Amino acid sequence: MNRDIEKLEKTLGYTFNNKKLLIQALTHGSCTGDVTENYERLEFLGDRVLGLAVAEMLYDTFPKEPEGSLSQRHTSLVCKETVAELSRALTIDQYVHIASEDIRENDNVLCDVGEAVIGAIYVDGGSERALEYVRAKWKDLLHKSHNPPKDSKTELQEMSHIKGLGMPTYEVVKREGSEHEPIFHIAVNLEGTTPEVGQGRNKKLAEQDAAHKMLMKIRNFPNHGK
Repeated sequence: MNRDIEKLEKTLGYTFNNKKLLIQALTHGSCTGDVTENYERLEFLGDRVLGLAVAEMLYDTFPKEPEGSLSQRHTSLVCKETVAELSRALTIDQYVHIASEDIRENDNVLCDVGEAVIGAIYVDGGSERALEYVRAKWKDLLHKSHNPPKDSKTELQEMSHIKGLGMPTYEVVKREGSEHEPIFHIAVNLEGTTPEVGQGRNKKLAEQDAAHKMLMKIRNFPNHGK
């Protein structure tokens, strides 16, 4: 275990003073429901640290961009797909402690663990070390696209107009989880097709997930008037 931890620390570029924090960040709730031993609390903290660090990077890197463009870039850089992709690139997925192997490659899990590692670094080494970690790992993603990416809701609105499907509408289907760790399920509706339901830790993320699923569905629909 110690050798594995040391190997991961080299990949992360950070050596923990308290190794138990890294182990906790890698431990899925399926292994233990004890919140002091699984990654849930660290993920909560890491999510906030990641959001702040990326916002700071974007503010400094794109001084002439308006808030809307910065927000679109921010959404793309902190979404579960991006965090999960980086977790795989850092081989974090190989070290996750889980009760069932079939969830090891789940984007939601890998996103949560990636954020938990950030939270663990914050607790272990302080805010500046955590911010340095995010800057180092996310810097190459800032310029992936010359133009700020469109978020899924914006893209869906544009595509549904082109295809003559009207304006997308969103509604909350249900809410699960605790008051501090809610999961929202939100449906997006379009004329001429069945709803798609997305989920996320807040309404905005759930709407984006639903919009992305609807985009995949209608992408090959014929355009309006063709």
